[in-house]
Amino acid sequence: MCGVAGILRMKDTGGISLETLERMIGVVHHRGPDEEGFYVDDRVGLGQSRLSIIDLSSGTQPIHNEDESLWIIYNGEVFNYPELREDLKKKGHRFYTESDTEVILHLYEEKGCDCPAELNGQFAFAIWDAKKKELFIARDRVGIRPLHYTVHGDSFVFASEVKSIFMVDGIPREIDPIAMDQIFTFWTTLPGHNTFKNVRELPPGHWLKISKGRMTVKKYWEIPFYPREECTDLSEGEVKERIEELLTDAIRIRLRADVPVGTYLSGGLDSSGITALVLRKFNRDVSTFGIRFEEDGFDEGEHQQSMVSFLGSNHSELLARNEEIGASLSKVLWHCEKPLLRTAPVPLFLLSGLVRDSNLKVVLTGEGADEVFGGYNIFREAKVRRYWASRPDSGRGPALIGSLYPYIFKNERLRKTLQGFFARGLDKPDDPLFSHLIRWDNTSKTKTFFSEALRAEIGGYDGYDEVRQNLPAAYAGWDYLAKAQFLEISVFLSNYLLSSQGDRVAMAHSVEIRVPYLDPRILEFMARVPSKWKIRGLDEKHILKKTFEGTLPPDITGRPKHPYRAPIKQALMNQKTTDHVGEFLSESALKKAGLFDFGKVARLVKKLEATKDPSEVNGMALVGILSAQLVHHHFIENFPSTFARPSKPCIVVDKRTRPRIDLPQG
Repeated sequence: MCGVAGILRMKDTGGISLETLERMIGVVHHRGPDEEGFYVDDRVGLGQSRLSIIDLSSGTQPIHNEDESLWIIYNGEVFNYPELREDLKKKGHRFYTESDTEVILHLYEEKGCDCPAELNGQFAFAIWDAKKKELFIARDRVGIRPLHYTVHGDSFVFASEVKSIFMVDGIPREIDPIAMDQIFTFWTTLPGHNTFKNVRELPPGHWLKISKGRMTVKKYWEIPFYPREECTDLSEGEVKERIEELLTDAIRIRLRADVPVGTYLSGGLDSSGITALVLRKFNRDVSTFGIRFEEDGFDEGEHQQSMVSFLGSNHSELLARNEEIGASLSKVLWHCEKPLLRTAPVPLFLLSGLVRDSNLKVVLTGEGADEVFGGYNIFREAKVRRYWASRPDSGRGPALIGSLYPYIFKNERLRKTLQGFFARGLDKPDDPLFSHLIRWDNTSKTKTFFSEALRAEIGGYDGYDEVRQNLPAAYAGWDYLAKAQFLEISVFLSNYLLSSQGDRVAMAHSVEIRVPYLDPRILEFMARVPSKWKIRGLDEKHILKKTFEGTLPPDITGRPKHPYRAPIKQALMNQKTTDHVGEFLSESALKKAGLFDFGKVARLVKKLEATKDPSEVNGMALVGILSAQLVHHHFIENFPSTFARPSKPCIVVDKRTRPRIDLPQG
């Protein structure tokens, strides 16, 4: 993995500052601590900070084609690069490195804007055509790697992280009210949006091209789902066999690296299955890493240790103590660049530190399995609620909801509350957002803490309308589960799980995550697998459990899903963190930022102090308010104008005045 950044003069030449590029790359040193590279000419400046994983010796960027007319900077991995390389060599392309980066460049020569569709990987890259004066940038299918941009005057500025963009003189820094509305509704911004005004994020599965001052943005890939009549008629056994083949090969190519590759192991089905396949088919000495918590309600240590004993892996675990979670939230927000509604990213930030301390750069993770194979309760809820809506007078609907939450339904008061919650919206089963509306409505309650000024800036904006307007044309013909999966992948997975809880907290410690379940071949195949194999009755991820039978012990394949969560009140309102929290939730701090109503926040804090187990909404509100205040503190009030660049190997290609300069240190 790496950090990339660049500036293009869209109309006029001149004025590209190497010093500015150095600042842009220096502030994301964590993304690439091994070396730096820069390209500058009269129209464009490109910078890259490298985490070397493939072709350690000759893969230094920027990389060029044979006649140096094309230059690329790149953040990511293309896992099918050996196969693509061989095809390109047969067509006459000549390579001077062994890297996957150079493969992308020659593929662009061959395929042009169609090249991203050929790549099986996780990537964000920029290619400069020095002859045509064209800039092409692209992002992977599901948004595993970030890429942001803005237009400032006649300059197009882009970077892996927004903090690099803010290193350019004159670019304003202001939190976007619409982004706040989205985050406090969907847990994250919607595709294309960003926390800050006038900064965009290139959506997953899109490319952007600038030619002759004109910008074109195009989608090259859509999350695939199909109506029932276009789904496969394979038997359960045949589906299992195909999944195992695809997953095994997805793991095989994701183990391509010139450094060791570890795995995350939580004790759940997804990470356990990945780790078991790695150990049994590829690497008996793989290192595994897991998180432990102080409270039993969050901890999966028993199952984690069971899997370690079963697999015999070289395991390391991190105890994420409540005080450490609270103390680390501010650091996490510097890297996430986005307010959070839960503390779950923080332990993963701490875990990536353990990975790096263990001298590993790469880990495989289980992200994406729930979205692709039907693992979340929200999918099962949608199935039950559609049944309930068709039989509103039957008691079976409420009873089925109860079976999803047996530990809550033992309490009579909570049982009635939960039944009332899930009964909302049953009169609108044909709403395209039916599966998610009650959850999003519940999260939206946190917006009651917004200040009047913020409310006025948001105005009549409706995030639900934006989601509806951007649904695929074929969406109406999909079944309930495909619709729910699409919403979960396009909103939650891409913009939260793979970002705030994925790339950002891993790369904070220069660790690359790789996600086999999101291999495009698996996505395409599972899109044609009927819903009955994903959720069988109310058995979530049915077909994935069946696939791992014989590979994993029955207590893993048979256990209910344990959602990954982290403590909120215990982490943010303990003896060591309460003063820090109080500082950012004080009247002066809240009024300075202008985002929240001090009186309402003060009442929330008082209520939380008196409550042992706060409600979900109050917990989300606390994290959301505090994290938004911290984002404002880091990026609006106290953003650094300079950033120290650690010494490391550096290369500069300056086409303005000299052909090439190699510098031993940056």
